[in-house]
Amino acid sequence: MTETEMILNAAREQNRKTLSEFESARLLAAFGIPTVKGILAQNLEEVKKAAEGIGYPVVLKLCSPEVSHKTESGLVALDLRDEADLELAFRRINGSSPVKDADYLVQEMVKGGRELVVGMVRDPQFGPCVMFGLGGIFTEVLGDVTFRPAPLDESDAMEMLMEIRGNKILGAVRGMEAVDLDSLVQCLMAMGKIGTAHEEIQAIDVNPLIVKGSSPVAVDALVILNTSS
Repeated sequence: MTETEMILNAAREQNRKTLSEFESARLLAAFGIPTVKGILAQNLEEVKKAAEGIGYPVVLKLCSPEVSHKTESGLVALDLRDEADLELAFRRINGSSPVKDADYLVQEMVKGGRELVVGMVRDPQFGPCVMFGLGGIFTEVLGDVTFRPAPLDESDAMEMLMEIRGNKILGAVRGMEAVDLDSLVQCLMAMGKIGTAHEEIQAIDVNPLIVKGSSPVAVDALVILNTSS
């Protein structure tokens, strides 16, 4: 049994509608999508050890399949520079958590001047469709996204990159090097593979996919399951 199958089977046995962010990242990584380094922890001491292992600065998030919109709920702390910052953030998040005995996800702090969004949605008519566009706050504000039915080949994926209105952001702009388009293409093709291989996955949202240097890295991921499958 593959790691992806084990993750999905565990969620199915618990009759869950979503994967946790940690599970979502493991699933994406299994298909070759670059993901930020992250360690799951259950208490403050484990959180501290995880941060030491990753190296500061770090990000701390509540991690539970029951909580999808963590940022809006104040359950994410960014750019924590030392143990004092980390402990303060832990106590704030722990006090705000709507879930008893939730886990915590410690991640490497990834910075980049460009944020993209990639994903997959299962359409009743067209089946699994891959999404690509501008990410972060611009996803909802600008709505600059494009879709393709899966599976994708390299030419399909490259066409998607060029279809968004803001495609110039993928080039060398404001002192930033051009985005590794081949890596982006592989991300989109992998999204299509996930959609065609696993009918129980209803949707995937990776937002943001931060461009670190020239390389895209998934720093936040949500996988929604089709409980009727």
